[in-house]
Amino acid sequence: MSAVLPAEDNAVLQLAQSSLLVVSALFPIVDPIGGSPVFLSLTLNYDTRTRRLLSRRIAVNSFVLLSTSFAVGSHVLSFFGISLPVVQVGGGMVVVAAGWALLKKKDEDDRNAVGRTVRGTDVLRDAFYPLTLPLTVGPGSISIAITLGANQTHHFGASLLAILAAAIGCAFLAATIYLSYAFADRLAVVMGPTGMNVIVKLSSFLLVCIGVQIVWNGASQLLASLLKIAGPAISH
Repeated sequence: MSAVLPAEDNAVLQLAQSSLLVVSALFPIVDPIGGSPVFLSLTLNYDTRTRRLLSRRIAVNSFVLLSTSFAVGSHVLSFFGISLPVVQVGGGMVVVAAGWALLKKKDEDDRNAVGRTVRGTDVLRDAFYPLTLPLTVGPGSISIAITLGANQTHHFGASLLAILAAAIGCAFLAATIYLSYAFADRLAVVMGPTGMNVIVKLSSFLLVCIGVQIVWNGASQLLASLLKIAGPAISH
């Protein structure tokens, strides 16, 4: 029997790996579990049905923002003439910085500031701003989605596989956002502050590692191109 995987199995494996990369990179930044207590505090006056309706709207908005950033972001960068290795280095540094900031718990002030702007007069009016942006999906999440989109485009081109992987990963994130927000009252009781802190720390460390890998992907290409340019000069 041949050890080589069939084309279909290889495509499924690539799809799973790409989807997992999207989830692993974005989940610590979006952090729906960490954001659920904030969401709960902002919706204490809402009944369960209203809170779940609002959670569903936030999840849909988050899916649209993240998947659009992933699919279109690299084309926007191409329009401005920014090369992919530069995007990988810069975006990877953003990922590392974001992971480190989460490890240091520096995201609480932004969420508290958002909490002071929310009013309960119209539930769905606040669904996009500020509950989706920037409470759930902020500038950091969008920039990481763009970086990952450029990174995936480098490996898979503008293929349906990369877009499908991004859609699956973003859909999974949207589902976790809905579950975390809709059942925030139960989640807070089950997890407790210690359990939520452990999840944030572990996922943040994973985010730092992913950022380092993205930086290395871009830096290695920049170094390779530099050696190609310097090679003929050195030989002469």
